[in-house]
Amino acid sequence: MTLNDRFTIKVPASTANLGPGFDSMGLAVDLYLTLEVEESQKWDIRSACDELKSLPTDETHFICQIAIKTASNYGIGLQPCKIKVESDIPLARGLGSSAAAIVAGIELADTVGKLGLTQQEKLLIATEIEGHPDNVGASLFGGLVIGSYKQNEVDILSFSNITFEMVAVIPDEILLTKDSRGVLPAAFSREEAIQASSTANLLVAALLTQNWEMAGKMMEQDLFHQPYRKPLINFYQEIVDIAKSNGAFGVALSGAGPTVLCFTEKGKGNQLAQGIQSAFSTMSAKILNIDYSGSRVNMVERFIK
Repeated sequence: MTLNDRFTIKVPASTANLGPGFDSMGLAVDLYLTLEVEESQKWDIRSACDELKSLPTDETHFICQIAIKTASNYGIGLQPCKIKVESDIPLARGLGSSAAAIVAGIELADTVGKLGLTQQEKLLIATEIEGHPDNVGASLFGGLVIGSYKQNEVDILSFSNITFEMVAVIPDEILLTKDSRGVLPAAFSREEAIQASSTANLLVAALLTQNWEMAGKMMEQDLFHQPYRKPLINFYQEIVDIAKSNGAFGVALSGAGPTVLCFTEKGKGNQLAQGIQSAFSTMSAKILNIDYSGSRVNMVERFIK
């Protein structure tokens, strides 16, 4: 990249787990973190988004820290950049805002530092930072991803032949992942682990064969995390009841919550969103679709002043 270049980075949001796919299953959705980047003499990060205005405007910004560290790991000192950040991914709501920022930072390092990273290398870097591949994998690859991470090795498969709509029920309250993880048990018995993993396996099979009734059933039978996190989410069961009465085939926490994701067949999202919004006027009911592209970097022509 030269000083005459500008480029954009666009990273989709993600939902993780889909019920029993704990820390291993993710889905990219059509909310986006967007960076408009050009080289500069110093780091300067700005945003017009109210949620992002309080974040640092220099190299201590989280995205910059990820980019600088990633480049440094390859022996590259990163050229400072001027960055305009826009995002419609709500923070700390279980829609992968931190994972999107991690992926954006890696894409920034790769482009400015000319690292030439493969998708697999980006995935490993992001997974080592995040700790699991579900959100970052979805943001990188798009579609439905199923991954496994162990001992500095990550394996993942992505699927783009699945089609449905979702309605995200987003409360005003935030719920930090570290707080939501604090309520989880430290261990499961062998019997519990078998039941929990078989439920996750059957969810995958149901999604890939578009057996929506079975998929919804498996989402509700999760044993890994939802039984412990549901009490932290106000009106969870009420949302489930309203969603099902308005055409949802399944309901699950989005990541660690507090967003609740309601799944419905293609074309039924409007009815579902309207039913939920009328019942829960203090929350936002947003229709979401699957993003199949994942993160992308586009060079753009510099504005002539």
